[in-house]
Amino acid sequence: MRPRVYIETTIPSCLTCRPSADPIRRGHELETHDWWDTRRGDFELVISEYVLDECRRGDPERAADRLALLAGVQQINTTPAGVRLAADLIRAMQLPPQAVVDATHVALAAVHAVECLLTWNCTHLANPALWGRITATCVAAGFRPPLIYTPTQLLRVTR
Repeated sequence: MRPRVYIETTIPSCLTCRPSADPIRRGHELETHDWWDTRRGDFELVISEYVLDECRRGDPERAADRLALLAGVQQINTTPAGVRLAADLIRAMQLPPQAVVDATHVALAAVHAVECLLTWNCTHLANPALWGRITATCVAAGFRPPLIYTPTQLLRVTR
């Protein structure tokens, strides 16, 4: 059985954006394309309604590209346990109001026992300073937290 990976919104955004002139962002884009092209088949991909909602925002052409990219990816449902865990994570991670959905991504992945969460959000998700709080909050609620990776990190995970 292939491990499941929750695809957070920054991934389809990176895959469908115009190439960045910033060398760091461009590197992220290239690593994301590399992971998508060479490694995504090693995993069962999942998303949530929150990913789809975020992908619908912004430039209509890019939004359509993001949604087309995710067509056929399994969608996990929002559950009462996921909503409760998201609220706990928001408090534990001390997230600002605009980052509430970030905690929801983690909560839904945890509640649905998704092994990994793939993201370029290094402020609120792939941030080692928050891993302890994320882990403690998920475990206290009875769930195993997802491992949170960037595409660069997940490219290096051996098969």
